[in-house]
Amino acid sequence: MSTASDIRAGLPPLLDFPFSWDGTRVPAEVEDLRATTPVRRVRTIAGDEAWLVSSYELCAQVLKDDRFSLKDTSAPGVPRQYALTIPPEVVNNMGNITGAGLRRAVLKALNPKAPGLVEWLREEAHRLVDRIAADGPTADLRGAFCEPYSAGMHCRILGIPQTEAPAFLRSLDIAFMNAPCPVDGAKINWDRDIARMTALLDDPATHGLMGELAALRDDPEYAHLTDEMLATVGVTMFGAGVISTSGFLSMALVHLLTHPIARDLLRDRPDLIGRGVEELLRVNLSIGDALPRLALADVRLGDVDIRAGELVLVLVEGANLDPAKFPDPHRFDVHRDNTADHLSFGGGAHYCPATALGRTHARIALEVLLARLPDLALAVPPGQLVWRTGFMKRIPERLPVAW
Repeated sequence: MSTASDIRAGLPPLLDFPFSWDGTRVPAEVEDLRATTPVRRVRTIAGDEAWLVSSYELCAQVLKDDRFSLKDTSAPGVPRQYALTIPPEVVNNMGNITGAGLRRAVLKALNPKAPGLVEWLREEAHRLVDRIAADGPTADLRGAFCEPYSAGMHCRILGIPQTEAPAFLRSLDIAFMNAPCPVDGAKINWDRDIARMTALLDDPATHGLMGELAALRDDPEYAHLTDEMLATVGVTMFGAGVISTSGFLSMALVHLLTHPIARDLLRDRPDLIGRGVEELLRVNLSIGDALPRLALADVRLGDVDIRAGELVLVLVEGANLDPAKFPDPHRFDVHRDNTADHLSFGGGAHYCPATALGRTHARIALEVLLARLPDLALAVPPGQLVWRTGFMKRIPERLPVAW
C-alpha cells in the first residue's frame, strides 16, 4: 500500500513481494521491472519496505559488495523480509562455522568425491525408483523420490542413522516458512531438533561429520565449542541442505516434465545431463523469494541511492533470465557458454559451499530417473499442480507422475 507522502513525492507505489508462487511461469512483473526499474521499492511479507533488484548486473553487484550484509539482516530493529524462524545468530551459518574453526570439516563433508558417496547416491536413487515402480502406476515424485533422496544423502554426510531422516524432515515445513510474524512451532521444532542432534553426538553409531565434531570435544583447542554449537551445525546443514537440494530437484523435474523437448534431450543424451543440470539451475524457479542483504553504508545502485540500514532483495530469477546476460533466456540450451554464471548459488562471500554436491546430487537423480522411467510424464495438467505458498522455496505440494 502506498502512503500519502509517496504520492505527493511522485514515488511509484509499493509492490507487494513475492509476486507469485506458481513455479511453471516467471511472474509477469519480473520482466517489466528489470526493463524499467531494476531497483524498485517493494513491501515484504513482514510489512517492511525493501529494494528489489532484478537485473543481472545489479544483482551480481549486491552479492559481491561487502557493504551489503547477510549477517546483519537478523539484527534487532532492521527491516525484515519475513519473521525469523531460526535463532538470529544462526542466519550467518557459514560465517559462524568458519569463526568456530569448523569450516574445513564441513567442506570435507560436503565434497561429492568423499569415498563411496557417488555410489551410495546411485544405489539410493535406484532403490527409490524400485519402490516407485512397485507402488505404481502413478506416484508423487516429490514425496516418493526428491525428499527422501535428499534427506538420505544428508543423513549419510552427517553420519547419523537413516532412520533419523523423518524426525528432522518434519520440522522443515515450518522452519522455511515466510511468515509476517514469529511462528510458535518454529522454536518448538528447533529446540527439539537441537536436543535430538545433541544426543546423537554421544551415540557410538554416529560417524561422518557429526562423529568428527563429537571427537573435537576431547581436543583442548576446541574447548570453546559447546554441544549446542555442534548440534546447530548438524541441524542447519540438514535443513538448509535438504530444502535446497530437494527443492531444486523437484523444480528441475517440473521444468523437464513441462518442456518435453528438454526432457527427451536429456533422456536420449545422458552425456548431456551434466550440462543440463547447469542450465536447469539457471532457468528453474525454485528460489521463491529473494536473497536478502542489509546495506551497511550508503551505496549507489544503478540509478538509486541505497541508504545504510535499508533492506535489499536480490531477485535471482530476474538475474538468471536477464537477456542482457543470457540471450534468449527462456530457451533451455545445454550449449550456452556462460550458463554457469547464474546466481542460483548466490555469490560473493556467501557463495554456497555445497555447489559441487548439489550438482552431483541432481545429476545422478536425473540419470537414474530418465533411464529407469523413460516415459516419465506429469499425471495431471500443469495447471492442476498445487503450489506451496508462504515458503522460501517454490515447490509443488505434490508432483504426480506417470510412466
